Amino acid sequence: MLARVHARARAKAGRVATAAGAAVLTGGLFTDFLTGPGIAAAVTTAGLGLATNIKILKAPSSAKATAIGVYASPHMGTALLLVGERLAPDNGVSLLVQASVVAVWTGATWFIRPGRLARELVDEAVLQEIAAATKDAEEKAAAEVAVLQVDPDESDAARWWRQEFTGEGGIAPGTVLLEHQRVSEECVALVVGSAQRGTPVPDISKPRLSAHLDVPEELIELGPVPGRGAGVRLLTIGPRPQPPEEAKTAGSDEEVWKEIAATAMPGVELIEANTYEIRKELT
Repeated sequence: MLARVHARARAKAGRVATAAGAAVLTGGLFTDFLTGPGIAAAVTTAGLGLATNIKILKAPSSAKATAIGVYASPHMGTALLLVGERLAPDNGVSLLVQASVVAVWTGATWFIRPGRLARELVDEAVLQEIAAATKDAEEKAAAEVAVLQVDPDESDAARWWRQEFTGEGGIAPGTVLLEHQRVSEECVALVVGSAQRGTPVPDISKPRLSAHLDVPEELIELGPVPGRGAGVRLLTIGPRPQPPEEAKTAGSDEEVWKEIAATAMPGVELIEANTYEIRKELT
């Protein structure tokens, strides 16, 4: 509603300015008194019109200069015609030519309406910029989709990892699942790599992973892969299987001695060990 009121006000102001300009130009045909005031009025009107026309002042750079030129063209035309009327010879033919030029200026300004034309040029430029920005965004999105396109050879586990953890705002963005192995019924080992070659594996939040999988944090371990760089990490989820009890207690003489020497005889090294049968009298 308010925009319509402004549009009507601008249209009426433009019509009034055109009529005033035609009157000044017509008077300039007969007297030089109107030359100075007419030029000053034309320049002032153009400046005030541009200063109050925010759309043109904030137009895209590709169309701003053209829009300003179109808007100010009738005002500059008025000033030039007033100067021409003053310099033209004072005879019948010259007066007829000048009157014809004034008529052409009046008709062109009245029907073309340079102010509206300038705003239409700005609107068209804005639409073109929006279309270009939309196209760029669509091309960028299409390129990202192409990059993220599913590999037909991707394993089910790798697809599960990608869908669950590597999305935008995910727990492990920028990572890929390289290998996985079930260590036991309750423990699984995952080898996670960086999605970008030559960069370390991004930080993976253990609290978020714990909450997502509903597994206690103390059962989640993230560490290096033996013999590999920072571009891969070993992620272990679940309780690690413990060796049998006899395997814990069994060991070589050297291992047993190390345990003894660590507390009772530090710094003493076992050189040789022999086994003897203990005679019954000594037991």
